[in-house]
Amino acid sequence: MSPPGAAAFGKTHVVSPIGKHQATIVWLHVIGENGSSWSQDLENLPLPNVIATVIYAGFDVMDLTGDGPDDVEELDMTAAHVANLLSNEPSDIKLGVGGFGMGAGASLYTATCFALGKYGIGNHYPINLTAVIGLSGWLPCAKTLVGKLEEEQIKNRAASLPILVCHGTGNEATYITLKNIEMFYPSLGEKSSQALISLGFKKTTFKAYSRYGHYRIPEEIDDLCAWLTFTLGLEYIYIYIFLIVKNLLKSHCQPAWLTFTYISVILGDSVKS
Repeated sequence: MSPPGAAAFGKTHVVSPIGKHQATIVWLHVIGENGSSWSQDLENLPLPNVIATVIYAGFDVMDLTGDGPDDVEELDMTAAHVANLLSNEPSDIKLGVGGFGMGAGASLYTATCFALGKYGIGNHYPINLTAVIGLSGWLPCAKTLVGKLEEEQIKNRAASLPILVCHGTGNEATYITLKNIEMFYPSLGEKSSQALISLGFKKTTFKAYSRYGHYRIPEEIDDLCAWLTFTLGLEYIYIYIFLIVKNLLKSHCQPAWLTFTYISVILGDSVKS
């Protein structure tokens, strides 16, 4: 499948690693969001070994109930663009895709392309994914996938792929679809994770956050960082220091300037080594 023009996915924002490059993640944001704000947020995460590439998840939301049609053509275009961005990475680099809202939908759809070894229209899917993340999203094409992941190779690929699905229990948002105005309900995240597991994606992890709505929250981002660090086998000193410092600042155990001086010294020495 030929990748679509990059212009369809907006400006590409790249967050470069400050440590040894170990993984590359393509992050998909939703319409109305600013890719630069996501890139700034990702730049501040304790993931110094990860390149993050931020683009718009360019597909139409046709239905959120699971009973209606999905825009397979545009989902394929998004998955192909992600694959194209990841295709030039060195062979020893671990590859992943993640997103929020629509971006989560496109990411979880890409996971199914990896398992099937092909896009929805049948063309070969070329990338070996090692991590998929969906925040406040859903699994497109869930019903049409039933019975399609029975071949041994497909089952093995599905079973080997780590997937993180996060959702707020107060997550209710409005999407204007091609058919009408749809409500995005809290149960979609949990239902999607259950569907993934039933389809054979055995390494699916679901995390729910009580009272939180359709927006990213610190607890969720902390879980995302920890999950990526251990799933991809990244250098974990950064995430440990980050969480320790965060707890120290929260409890006011020591002045902020002293904490940040301490962490700067450690990270500086670690990066140099």
